[in-house]
Amino acid sequence: MERMIPYPIDTEQQRSEFELCGDVKAGFPSPADDMHEKLDLIKMLVKHPASTFFFRISGTSMVDASLDEGDVIIVDKSLDPYDGCIAVCYIDGEFTVKRVAIDANGVSLLPANDKYKPILISEENNFIVWGVVTFVIKRV
Repeated sequence: MERMIPYPIDTEQQRSEFELCGDVKAGFPSPADDMHEKLDLIKMLVKHPASTFFFRISGTSMVDASLDEGDVIIVDKSLDPYDGCIAVCYIDGEFTVKRVAIDANGVSLLPANDKYKPILISEENNFIVWGVVTFVIKRV
């Protein structure tokens, strides 16, 4: 399992508001509009600041879900997990991020990389869905 550490959001220490310069076309180039508005990244990406945390991805088990080594995910603990969500889970003393499969047979944690096997959750596991992933921040 991958080692992950949550980073709480501290809106007092970090600048979260930037200039939004307008839309940019992904087709043919065109001159940028002079329209500017304020962009508050925390307000845009975080609905519940008190229950939202950042994690940095370590490992490759979720690469086919576009969660790559070094990416930062935003995780909201106040959201209820649902079948198919990507979530940070705490299992047997460690954090991991996986797709959650919920069905009549129980819960499984599904990697997004064929090199890894699903984790079948049993009553013997110390397990919780810690929080649901809401956004991924990538370096390009």
